[in-house]
Amino acid sequence: MSKTTKSGAEPAAASTSNFIRSHIEADLAAGRYAARTWGGKPGPARTHAGAASDTAKIRTRFPPEPNGYLHLGHAKSICLNFGLALHYGGACHLRFDDTNPEKEEQEYVDSIRDAVQWLGFDWGPNLYFASDYFDFMYEAAEYLITANHAYVDEQSAEEMRANRGTLTLPGRPGPWRDRPTAESLARLREMRAGQHAEGSMVLRAKIDIASPNINLRDPTIYRIRKATHHRTGDAWCIYPMYTYAHPVEDALEQVTHSLCTLEFEDQRPFYDWLLGKLADGGLLARPLPQQIEFARLNLTYVVLSKRKLIQLVDEKHVTGWDDPRLPTLAGARRRGYTPEGFRRFAERIGVSKADSWIDYSVLEDCMREHLNEVAERRIAVLDPVKLIIDNYPAGQQEECFAPNHPQKPELGKRVLPLTRELWIEREDFAETPPKGFFRLFPGNSVRLRYGYVVKCTGGDKDAAGNITAVHCEYLPETKSGTPGAETVKVKGNIHWVSTTHACATEVRLYDRLFKAEHPGAGDRDFLLDLNPDSQKTVTAQLEPALREALPGARYQFERHGYFIADSRDSRPQAPVFNRAVTLRDSWAK
Repeated sequence: MSKTTKSGAEPAAASTSNFIRSHIEADLAAGRYAARTWGGKPGPARTHAGAASDTAKIRTRFPPEPNGYLHLGHAKSICLNFGLALHYGGACHLRFDDTNPEKEEQEYVDSIRDAVQWLGFDWGPNLYFASDYFDFMYEAAEYLITANHAYVDEQSAEEMRANRGTLTLPGRPGPWRDRPTAESLARLREMRAGQHAEGSMVLRAKIDIASPNINLRDPTIYRIRKATHHRTGDAWCIYPMYTYAHPVEDALEQVTHSLCTLEFEDQRPFYDWLLGKLADGGLLARPLPQQIEFARLNLTYVVLSKRKLIQLVDEKHVTGWDDPRLPTLAGARRRGYTPEGFRRFAERIGVSKADSWIDYSVLEDCMREHLNEVAERRIAVLDPVKLIIDNYPAGQQEECFAPNHPQKPELGKRVLPLTRELWIEREDFAETPPKGFFRLFPGNSVRLRYGYVVKCTGGDKDAAGNITAVHCEYLPETKSGTPGAETVKVKGNIHWVSTTHACATEVRLYDRLFKAEHPGAGDRDFLLDLNPDSQKTVTAQLEPALREALPGARYQFERHGYFIADSRDSRPQAPVFNRAVTLRDSWAK
């Protein structure tokens, strides 16, 4: 795998040239799919897909298995498949490959649909499930047996593994490989009727047991699973393997370009073999779908392994599948990441045939860029200490005005009430300032952002020597936006909130979940690389306008970063804020 890149060197999947676009454009130019007609026996699924294909130039699909929540890697695939379909006037299907009844739940189906829609994509009428095609898949399995392309094998799992060979040694035929087709057909029907125990027999494709490609050594295509399916209930006790179901689904839905990640490259010969045999038998129509592989998303500072994500959740290293630190789309959404940021990220990293690492900062930069464009500005003091303007009249207040967005004057301004006592950041005062410190220290003057210039006169301490309050005096003629306000020049500018009007609010400062660039590298326990500072919770003092923030509202807290009102824990008049991303990359080397 190549080195980490921060530039996203490959071009955009749906807006500039790449090898997948070149492939699609060559097919369109040749009219490869221009005159598709259904072959074989018509069925509800095929009729539905066929009717929908009348106007689509190409047809792609996003085929998740409903056994977990989508993660950041899925965002790349979603943007690629739906983006290409949109670009070429085609259609993209959302299909759930629900062939494993023991691990699939409706909860995951709902979360996946929600995530795809949140990213901004619509599958229209093209929502499908592998289970829609179980009848056809079984019919195709019986055909493969009668055509001598499949057989029922009664070896144990250990015997099958031993006879399959290794990457360097060819496989050996087992005792059931040449059994009569009538016998295999009878056994398959007995399996279908529930007459055999799990693990006692499987249906295998009959291809080449000595093939250099281990995936062609008579792969299993059906196994016995006596488990209740989340859609078909107990109607079936045998289920197709994913590698068998997937190409069949593609063909029945008239998918033109089946885009897979590189780990499926060695499966492509079986994909083509199976569809070719079924087309030869009249069960499928040509032209058949094409499988095209691309490099999956490899992102630093995260783990995308489903096993590891489950471990993080089950062992409570995070609070759940939507924990804002977890690299799931549910977590990213709750954290404040945006669909537009993900689409920008997918375009920036592009699509490649070669594996490479993308630095996490590329994703963060895409989020910053979009949030900078759309997030209104607000003021939050995260580590508050009191600032007292000694010469400002007690009980008096006046209005200062701050733009909602400095690049969007049409959004207008908001009122910041100014009073004698304010909250400022503790780091904005230094009793003994370091070199280059331009904020508050005795004798120095700064501007209160959107307000007056003030001159620091000192600070109060408690018995332990901690600063409990900072004192200053203001210059009445220097209020921002008034004539003569700039007559006094200062180098420092600090933000503030009136203590009388501030909203005390819980703010969660999220950072990367892992402190290592490659968690668990070199067989290291990936949990040892967890970042102990991935979440800090503070009680912040916020400007009064933020008291009305609705769940999901995003803002830039000036100087601090981009934040979102938490969708789960916020309440009316009591929002809780999550930090999506800092203003600048704090992890830059």
